[in-house]
Amino acid sequence: MKDSKLEILSWSLYDWANSAFATTVMAAFFPIFFSQYWAYGSDSTVTTFYLGLSNSLASVFVAAMAPVLGAIADRGGYRKKFLIFFAFLGSIMTGALWLVKMGQWPLAVVFYVLATIGFSGANTFYDSLLPSVASEKKVDFVSCLGYSLGYIGGGLLFLINVLMYIMPEKFGISDSVRAVKLSFLMVCIWWLVFSLPIFFFVKDSKKDKLSIRQACKEGFLQITTTVKSLKKLKNTGLFLVAYWCYIDGVDTIIRMATDYGTALGFPSESLIVALLITQFVAFPAAILYNLFGKKIGTKQAILVAIAAYAMIAIVGFFMTKVIHFYILAVIIGLFQGGIQALSRSYYSRLIPQNQSSQFYGFFNMLGKFAAIIGPLLVGIVTLITGQQRYGIVSLIILFILGFVLLRRVDDEQARKEVNSFDSSF
Repeated sequence: MKDSKLEILSWSLYDWANSAFATTVMAAFFPIFFSQYWAYGSDSTVTTFYLGLSNSLASVFVAAMAPVLGAIADRGGYRKKFLIFFAFLGSIMTGALWLVKMGQWPLAVVFYVLATIGFSGANTFYDSLLPSVASEKKVDFVSCLGYSLGYIGGGLLFLINVLMYIMPEKFGISDSVRAVKLSFLMVCIWWLVFSLPIFFFVKDSKKDKLSIRQACKEGFLQITTTVKSLKKLKNTGLFLVAYWCYIDGVDTIIRMATDYGTALGFPSESLIVALLITQFVAFPAAILYNLFGKKIGTKQAILVAIAAYAMIAIVGFFMTKVIHFYILAVIIGLFQGGIQALSRSYYSRLIPQNQSSQFYGFFNMLGKFAAIIGPLLVGIVTLITGQQRYGIVSLIILFILGFVLLRRVDDEQARKEVNSFDSSF
């Protein structure tokens, strides 16, 4: 039954569970620990190349498989089963990093890539369960609640892990190396424990009871149908293009903020503090942004967030002091959760609910292919001008494109297209 408080909370807690991987592992400790411990003494250019290549291959694999797995899940009612599989894969591989010794960087890369595939793969089916958990009336709130809990959950564990790393003796840990390894193990346990509610209490609607073999066969056939359906669902397709543009800019800022701060000479401690600021500001901001969206409309709220990110790129151009970096972290926190959560819930109104996994597969595929144009744009502009500041400010091009395209999405017409598509399917 939709809008069940137990199902809403259980679904939202998965964001709390897996965000620990995004903060502690992806954003902070793995990149640092990889170069300073696992790849210690190795040729840095070789190890960096293979790490980058492995990350890219993992992203391409998940992006390519997301729509296919989504179609299979829709046809056979396997959304929750796939969610459980990928969540276990991601968490166990994260815990396995505890076992990797100094110099064993190839093994670290393998475990990290498998963990990333688990993290990204599970998110496709987690997102696809949203229309089953929440009605259209509550879908914005539930999506924002998930992101909000994700920020606070990931932020809390990350704060503990940072304190363990800085002051290991206070936690009875011998040194910072052991503290980081314990952090990977803690993320594994955190991820598994807080995933239990969605495993047990969120139901997966089963329109068709098909075997895995039948679901695979029909799922692959349905991919072609879905691609063709975007010709009928014109506003859905237009939103996906707009989303690709602006989320590319958002992801580029998230991924390159630390590098940009480092290039400006800011100490690493300040960069970690800025990351924590963003996490804890984003917690209440994601919930409050839902109220803002209710007041002015979901699409309008997304447009405001896109405009805010364009301003963030401009502010970044003039940044010179650490205090400016902290202010930027606060501003990012105010809009980051809102633009992600409302984009996810707004999209749920533009797709046929009986094919939610497949359509969210395309949605997440674009998310994985995001931050391709952005970094390239930043790199080219930086190379031409010789100034990273011009590279960062060039991202406003993506935000302008996303803003203009999103404004052209007609909510009423989109609803008619979905209803017409459902009746003919």
